Amino acid sequence: MIDPRRLKVLRALADHGTVTAAGNALHLSASAVSQQLAALEAEVGQELLRRKGRRVWLTSAGELLVEHANAVLAELEHAEARLAAHASGVLGRVEIAAFASAITQVVAPAIAALRESTPDLGVHVRDAEGQQSLPLLLDGEIDIAVTVQYRATPGEHDRRLSRTPLYAEPFYAVLPPGHPAIASGSVRLADLAEEDWIVPLPGNPCRDLVLLSCEGAGFAPRITHTSDDFDAEAALVAAGAGVALIPRTALGAIDPARVLPVAGETPTRRVFAAVRRGREEHPLVSAVGLALRAAAAEVPSRLHGAGVG
Repeated sequence: MIDPRRLKVLRALADHGTVTAAGNALHLSASAVSQQLAALEAEVGQELLRRKGRRVWLTSAGELLVEHANAVLAELEHAEARLAAHASGVLGRVEIAAFASAITQVVAPAIAALRESTPDLGVHVRDAEGQQSLPLLLDGEIDIAVTVQYRATPGEHDRRLSRTPLYAEPFYAVLPPGHPAIASGSVRLADLAEEDWIVPLPGNPCRDLVLLSCEGAGFAPRITHTSDDFDAEAALVAAGAGVALIPRTALGAIDPARVLPVAGETPTRRVFAAVRRGREEHPLVSAVGLALRAAAAEVPSRLHGAGVG
């Protein structure tokens, strides 16, 4: 019989690409990972890996087994969820990773609601950029990831994940004081083609969105400064260092006179919550998921009440 713990090791290798990285994700040594994979090959009686020096890659049999591993591990998660649902009450802890503005707009309000409705449920929050939370989720370090759809995000039909849309928000152009476009009330991205740009760091989904939006407008932005902190971006813009695109929930205390909607196709980020497939029925995870959706439904009215357009 195949040991499901070894299937988890095989999937970690497929996800991370190297024995060392898989070991780091599972908190195992590289030699322990190699031993588990060798034992798995013995169990199935087929070669699952090709090895050349330190390089390792999956054979066709290995790729086939990874597909089944996804289904098996999801079923085990499902079984744990059903057993937890069978127990009376909701007691325990849920780990969430989310980026800063999602913590402000969705996660924190959800926690406040849960403290009233489900006081025995503890929620621990980890601040993580969108590109960081899904690997944490798939490696089992967190229970829920609040993240953003971007080019490298696993697709909606990925068998490892169950996804729930939360909200979508437009990006606004933030311009330095005295910029000639301020008087127009809106700005086309193409009109900012000759500006210096302040954008997030490589790997950040919002950087992807900014670059794709500029590409759609017919230019590649001249990047002069980078930061994953939108407050820092806004400060650089205010200092005259360039222009930026900032999502609505991160506009904060930026002078609204320098915040312009983007004319034409508006850059938009789509935020969703993800759990490992099969885990969504766990009563703790389900309770937090419901609270996140309720909080997300209030985002538009909360922003309108704060004067964010």
